[in-house]
Amino acid sequence: MTAVPDGRPPARQGAARRATVLAVALATLAVGGILTWTLTRDTGKGGGTGGSAGNDSASTTTVVIGLDAPLTGDLASLGLGIKNSADLAVKTANRTQAVPGVTFELQALDDQAKPAVGQENASRFVSDAKVLGVVGPLNSSVAQAMLPELTTARLVDVSPSNTNPALSQGDDWAKGTKSRPYPSYFRVATTDAIQGPFAARYLHLEAKKSKLFVIDDQKTYGAGLAAGFKSEFTRIGGTVVGAEHINPGEHDFATLAAKVRSSGADAVYYGGEYPEAAPLSQALKQAGANIPLMGGDGIFDTSYPASNPSAEGDLATSIGAPAAELPGGQKFLADYGAAGYAEDSGIYGGYGYDAAWAVVEAVKAVVAANGGTLPSDARGKVADAMEDVAFDGVSGRVAFDEYGDTTNRQLTVYAVRSGQWSTVKTGTYAP
Repeated sequence: MTAVPDGRPPARQGAARRATVLAVALATLAVGGILTWTLTRDTGKGGGTGGSAGNDSASTTTVVIGLDAPLTGDLASLGLGIKNSADLAVKTANRTQAVPGVTFELQALDDQAKPAVGQENASRFVSDAKVLGVVGPLNSSVAQAMLPELTTARLVDVSPSNTNPALSQGDDWAKGTKSRPYPSYFRVATTDAIQGPFAARYLHLEAKKSKLFVIDDQKTYGAGLAAGFKSEFTRIGGTVVGAEHINPGEHDFATLAAKVRSSGADAVYYGGEYPEAAPLSQALKQAGANIPLMGGDGIFDTSYPASNPSAEGDLATSIGAPAAELPGGQKFLADYGAAGYAEDSGIYGGYGYDAAWAVVEAVKAVVAANGGTLPSDARGKVADAMEDVAFDGVSGRVAFDEYGDTTNRQLTVYAVRSGQWSTVKTGTYAP
């Protein structure tokens, strides 16, 4: 969606002079865009983020929610599910008049899963005064690039899928020193401080794998996930027999697969995403290493088994539970289907909906506290209000701790069976 220029189109005609002035304004401002700040009568209010939400049912202000995700490229199936789900939340908020006097609009930007592009998108969101919240991004590495500018602008960001703990708890979180670097950043997905150890305990204590080879793609998400997994695996008695890094986009793993086989590992843990994980799994089997590859939510996508005939028995963890098993999952899936989106909601769809709805709830709290209108410092107020947002969402109870992390720590282990992901175990992990 393109950036939306400022403007106040009238909803009805007044005196001839007033109509002429308004017609000229409309003709001038409406070229090439949508007029999003609406005032239906000459109240003298409005302008920027301080526009009138109004108690009069005839007066409405449009608030833009930004959406950043990979909408093209290898991870587009995940990003489009998030975008559509956030769009559904926006449409639901408008249909139900969740915030009286406010109409929500989604502005979706494609980050291509590239940090530099995400940073550009952050600048676009910040420069548009009508954007009061952002949903996304998918990737933790993209979040790292976006958050400094969003934080400076006090523009709240709620991610449906970031799992790197450093984004909310600082770089020294693993040493026990936690500090929140981005006060306006929140997430509805649990972190790798939970996901990695949860997976390690399953693989060692339940799947009975004791010798592990660890591989990661050196990206923020993959490296952090692998580190958390490895630490817990060794803590509970497992042995790491080898570790290697690969480059994102790499697909030739014959040499690495041979090294894994000679190490005697009975499992591989991969920190990264499915475009590299699938050929890595194939290479392992082709090299004679008939052992499971396990990864995090980055490989839990239908594309992984679909593109990998050797995936049988491979494992993945993912945040929450399958959409149909989430507390609000059945209704969400029914509403999503009825909306007619071309793409599947994906593994993060319910979380994308909840992230967008969290922004709606924060705006609602700010409007209510300001007598039914948005204050001039709406961005900062929305960021402050997010701290206390709590509601029953698609994924269960949505609320945030002192670091902006979700209080919902549910996770699920999946295995590829007959070419499809099947649920193995759902549970929680408390450090």
